[in-house]
Amino acid sequence: MIRVNFDKGNGLVPVIVQDVQTGAVLMLAYMNEESLRMTMDTGRATYYSRSRQELWIKGETSGHYQYVKDIRIDCDEDTILLLVEQVGAACHTGHTSCFYRNMEGEEI
Repeated sequence: MIRVNFDKGNGLVPVIVQDVQTGAVLMLAYMNEESLRMTMDTGRATYYSRSRQELWIKGETSGHYQYVKDIRIDCDEDTILLLVEQVGAACHTGHTSCFYRNMEGEEI
C-alpha cells in the first residue's frame, strides 16, 4: 500500500475528481485519513469539509453519489485522483462539473 502524505498542518490531502467515462474534471475536494479509509471501504466518495470540519459522503443529501472506480496518487504522494461514476450533478449548483465557468464568468 502506498503511503499518502497528508499535509502536516491540517492532515488533509487534495482530491481531484474525474469522470471515469468522459475524463471530465468534476470537482476538487479534500480528504483526511478517515475519509480516505471510508472511501476505500465503501466505494462511495467521502470527503472532509474544511468549513464544517466534518466528513461528508458525496450524494448523501442530494442523491448525486460518486461511485469510485479507481484511486490514484501523484508522484509526490500528496494529491489523490478519484476516477468516479457520477450519478447526477457533481456541483452543488446543479452543474455537471464545478468547473462550468471561464475566467470571464461565462458558462461554458
